[in-house]
Amino acid sequence: MSLDKEVKKGGTNMAVKIRLKRMGKKKKPFYRIVVADARAPRDGKFIEEIGYYNPCVDPALVKVDADKAKAWLANGAKPTDTVKYLLKRENVIE
Repeated sequence: MSLDKEVKKGGTNMAVKIRLKRMGKKKKPFYRIVVADARAPRDGKFIEEIGYYNPCVDPALVKVDADKAKAWLANGAKPTDTVKYLLKRENVIE
């Protein structure tokens, strides 16, 4: 499915965010970096997974599909503050 079809719903643009989805056990967080509708709950339905972040290892492990992230950013998705920091750290955005 193309990005345009997923972002448009009923002819109007949805508010799309790039944010973290919490996974893992209690006291051992692991996050997936996902593209989701802004109205969806934190761990709820998402459009696409574009990477992951593991803060429990030293140094913290971040893996992002740069091409997908750039495509979503170009399409109007807004990253949260934490995801923006991670994308800058991985040199996906300036």
